[in-house]
Amino acid sequence: MDMFDFKMYGPGMHMGGQHKTRSARQPKAPKGGPVTRVLLSLLITLIIGGIYFYVKLPALNIHNEGFYTFIILLCVIFSALMILLQGFRADSVMEYVRYTRKKLAIPFIIVVLAILVALAGTAAGWVVFRAKAYSKLMPMSTGDFASEVSEIGWSQIPLLDEDSANNLANRKLGELSDLVSQFEVDHSSAQINYQGNPVRVNYLNYSDFFKWWNNRKDGIPAYIRIDMRTQDVDVVRLDEGIKYSPSEYFNRNLLRHLRFHYPTLMFDDVNFEIDDEGTPYWIASVMVKRIGLFNGSDISGAVLVNAVTGETQYYSIEDVPSWVDRVYSSSMIIEQYDYYGVYHNGFLNSIFGQKDCTETTDGFNFIAQDDDVWLYTGITSVTGDRGNIGFILVNQRTKEARYYSCAGAEEYSAASSAEGAVQQFSYRATFPLLLNISDQPTYFMALKDAAGLVKMYAMVNVQQYQIVATGSSVSDCQQKYHALLVENQILPDEEELKADPDAELLEISGKIEEIRCADIDGNTIYYLRLEKGDVYYTVSAKDYPLAVILNEGDSVAISYYASDEMLIEAEKLDIRS
Repeated sequence: MDMFDFKMYGPGMHMGGQHKTRSARQPKAPKGGPVTRVLLSLLITLIIGGIYFYVKLPALNIHNEGFYTFIILLCVIFSALMILLQGFRADSVMEYVRYTRKKLAIPFIIVVLAILVALAGTAAGWVVFRAKAYSKLMPMSTGDFASEVSEIGWSQIPLLDEDSANNLANRKLGELSDLVSQFEVDHSSAQINYQGNPVRVNYLNYSDFFKWWNNRKDGIPAYIRIDMRTQDVDVVRLDEGIKYSPSEYFNRNLLRHLRFHYPTLMFDDVNFEIDDEGTPYWIASVMVKRIGLFNGSDISGAVLVNAVTGETQYYSIEDVPSWVDRVYSSSMIIEQYDYYGVYHNGFLNSIFGQKDCTETTDGFNFIAQDDDVWLYTGITSVTGDRGNIGFILVNQRTKEARYYSCAGAEEYSAASSAEGAVQQFSYRATFPLLLNISDQPTYFMALKDAAGLVKMYAMVNVQQYQIVATGSSVSDCQQKYHALLVENQILPDEEELKADPDAELLEISGKIEEIRCADIDGNTIYYLRLEKGDVYYTVSAKDYPLAVILNEGDSVAISYYASDEMLIEAEKLDIRS
């Protein structure tokens, strides 16, 4: 007899043992029937899943871990609804479990398969077995320091870091009464190359939901552009406001807008850039997984979103427009080089022996070169010996990567040396750039005050980082650095100071409207401003003794190299009658 065939006593039964028998009852289905329950459960599951998708925005892609979470969540919700709608109508718990398990076999199988696939995909990308594949994510070529880095001119070197640029943007916004009460500066700016100059563009966010509600019709009316060379800050007002951004709500939210147009794509980073005409765009990098299901992150292309109209266009990595400067994020570039540096000789070597194992230093910076933005970071041994063996430049649009062998002090040691040279001011150094100055590998950095404003510049020799020069302008710093190289017999006495390779020698003439002077290291420097001019030309009394007899109103001719700075060193001075 089946264990669930129970003997039951009904009304009118004799106590003498006579009774009526019946077979075990099956769970009674609630009203509406099984089809109705399934359809209702599916409907509610789809509604809850739709809400989850709208809020969390998982990519419907087998390479996305969130996709498996989404599938499992839907199966759990469906199963819970089926159980709830079915009710408990069996004669025993075991009978109820068997019946329920039979009805929920399909979602159970889906959950098991999802878990197995995810585990298999994770195992397929295990670095123990795929170390070579990881090391090949970033193809690396060897560059020539002298011939390639020397081509970088002063007009391509950013003199501000991200924090300083953000501080300038915040101060500029604070001057605009119509914007500061409604918007705030987003600090996730990306450095780009705009019309040949390194700049950062900061977009604005709505301050809160109510500010968005009041301004949603017109959108965000402007963005802020900071010149990384001159520290000029411009608020660029738009004819039509930005209506698609991370601070928008509902369907105009940038990530939701992207997900609805590209439900299967995975996005790594979304950057704010402007094209050559100043039109704002969002550059959404499309991520793919090269190793197993979930490992070996790389970029296959980018989706460009017009921030004003919301129009979207996908480009494969080789077809991304040249004005776009950042497709590969800094974190991905650093990660891929570290894979290359650690695993290019195999996984076992990365654990035992560690022959030729290298990694990036704890910091990076950017250089504008070849109309692109290149990420710079130092390379050091994994043993952490506080010294660099070289550095890399990586194009953030194409991922072209070049390694330059250059042994010397690592960046933070050089920064500390520069800060020590001006310790009386308590300035803080930005992360250094490695440049070729006077044919010497040199760390260049800006020195900032407590408010984050750039006050001075420093140059530190890589091989001998006790050689430190500081100056109030780049040209002044370069002159002092060159003199130190000669003094320390690194350069011969007759070695001439090389000007900025990009600079053009110009001449200007006119009457002196203002003269100022200052004693710097025992040498009198004269600062001359000509009529209708807003820059000062510096003249050393040591080099031009006649400068001491100049008066306001005198006519002069000054030769100088083109520069965007407020202080420009005069290469030649002629007094005209």
